Amino acid sequence: MNVQKKLAISYLKNKLTLLTHISKRRGGKEAFRLFCTPLVKYKGKKAEIFNNGKQHEFVLGGKTIRGYECNPGGDKTILILHGFSSTCHKFDKYATALIEKNYRVLAFDAPAHGFSDGKTINALEYSHMIQKVVELYGPVDAYMGHSFGGIAVSLALEHIPHNENTKVILIAPATETSSAVEGALKFLNVTNPAIKKALNDHIYNVGGQPTEWYSIRRAIKNIRASVLWIHDHDDDVTPMADALKVKEDANANVAFILTNGLGHQKIYKDALVKKAILDFL
Repeated sequence: MNVQKKLAISYLKNKLTLLTHISKRRGGKEAFRLFCTPLVKYKGKKAEIFNNGKQHEFVLGGKTIRGYECNPGGDKTILILHGFSSTCHKFDKYATALIEKNYRVLAFDAPAHGFSDGKTINALEYSHMIQKVVELYGPVDAYMGHSFGGIAVSLALEHIPHNENTKVILIAPATETSSAVEGALKFLNVTNPAIKKALNDHIYNVGGQPTEWYSIRRAIKNIRASVLWIHDHDDDVTPMADALKVKEDANANVAFILTNGLGHQKIYKDALVKKAILDFL
């Protein structure tokens, strides 16, 4: 870690400590803002496959959400959902392959990501975006979510009509928000239990549910779709341990593919993983 990054982390840690000492409410609010702020926002070029598609936009919570519809005459519709600090444009190769299978492809940048508006996002906002996309451009036959997109679509499916013929692909999904909170605090080198409590209290105040409620393991019990879950043993972002607990639950509608050496980012780019996903669809 370079000196500049160390100084930034030290500054944020001290800021959270001071704010929480002054007011637990202010400390929790600031911790939540940091937790919900993408590390980077994609500023690259639009992928050609999406740029050539039909462009859509709608307003949700005061933010303009932008996305694409490709192959509008396709036999079935799939919605692609990117991860945290990412963009739908990184899934252009999947879009191309899915169009070849005559899928109608929908892909949107989540709030605060890519070409959509906003500075922060949380799992509830992302799930609300998915519900709105289905309302405006559905019905949707299949969903593919990487990382943060995985937990968002799992929460959304608790409210979206679907059945056992619906297909869901979860690629290295953020299984437990409680684990994401632990990871964020560890990244900031925050060990003060008061800050963690303030953050969890704020999460409850925002959504009316405790942090552990925002869980794929919990939500998947309410999902009737056929699910393909792909996770790598070397994932250092979304812990394999969380995925294995879901696997141990032995949900009849969930099949697992566990890989090695791909980590969190390479996994969705891997040729064999891509083939498994296309075969599943």
